[in-house]
Amino acid sequence: MGISRVGIVGAGTMGGGIATATAQAGVDVVLIDARAGVAQAAVDQARAFYAKAVGRGRLTQEQADEAGRRLQITSGLDGLADCDLVVEAVFEDMALKTDVLAKIAAVVRPDALIATNTSCLRVSELAQAVPMSGRFLGLHYFSPAQVNPIVEVVRGDATTDATVQAGLAFTRGTGKEPLVCKDQWGFCINRFFCPYTNEAARLVDEGLAAPGEIDLAAKEALGAAAGPFMVMNLVKPRIALHAIRNLAPLGAFYVPARSMAVTGDAEASWTIDPPGDIDPERMAVLCDRLRGATFLPVLQELDEGVAGPDEVDHGARAALKFAKPPCALMDELGRAEVERLLQPLCQQYGVPVPRALDRVGSLTRN
Repeated sequence: MGISRVGIVGAGTMGGGIATATAQAGVDVVLIDARAGVAQAAVDQARAFYAKAVGRGRLTQEQADEAGRRLQITSGLDGLADCDLVVEAVFEDMALKTDVLAKIAAVVRPDALIATNTSCLRVSELAQAVPMSGRFLGLHYFSPAQVNPIVEVVRGDATTDATVQAGLAFTRGTGKEPLVCKDQWGFCINRFFCPYTNEAARLVDEGLAAPGEIDLAAKEALGAAAGPFMVMNLVKPRIALHAIRNLAPLGAFYVPARSMAVTGDAEASWTIDPPGDIDPERMAVLCDRLRGATFLPVLQELDEGVAGPDEVDHGARAALKFAKPPCALMDELGRAEVERLLQPLCQQYGVPVPRALDRVGSLTRN
């Protein structure tokens, strides 16, 4: 089906960013948010984004004006009645999302697609709130959605092939790069990104390093353009905490670190002081920990068939700006070194060594 009109429910950081990118790509957008003034603020921010793009020569003034006109606000869900696709982008809470999705399903056309922008929750569980759940899928955008190219297209247990193909066509048609993945907590990218940030917090809890030092180590370990604490401050530690908590069904390895919980629950930010010199031995320890906590969930998701090595590495490069993506890095380090990094985690958290370890050395060569 062709998608020419999209509804977005939830106009906060993610919903507003999705609206901005979608309208810029030539699709009409209807924004709804229950909070007073939030939808209008999202429209104002989108138009400011377009104005900056004109100043940088990325849009003409005519293109910016057209994109701005495509953004509309409606106060009630009835305004979604003529949308071809509705994207739910409310806070990452199962009860809230299922309530909103049920209300969306009650007002949209029977042939309209419904998507959730969940970052970690299982699409198949959310689908229980949507009658005719074959038309329901995950479209997980990455922040900032205005410019980040990656969208995870997630097939739930009931999602039809036609719905997946429509989701792929829509994301490509709006200038995004779809990454198809199996329905599992955390999907492809947050499955390893959340444990990586959580391990960074554990390093703080253990007194091994300060956030600024760990951010520096992340650049060495994975080629991260921005370290885990800087990224968590950008997306808000409260959001980062909620994401890792949503991975709890995957086991003890995914339980939030103490400082992750304290900082997120307080709706505070991490204090990131400029790092001083880090001696090579301590730097090696920090890099080992960050790499191990990234490699373990990557290999687990390969075992589960959530995504393949190419999808993992493309997401790490494009969405997270890792210059050393996990699968290519594991191939470079070799099986024995990767096993050395995994063994302490597997022993501490009582998990088996992933079967995909045997593929290390040829993960990215097939």
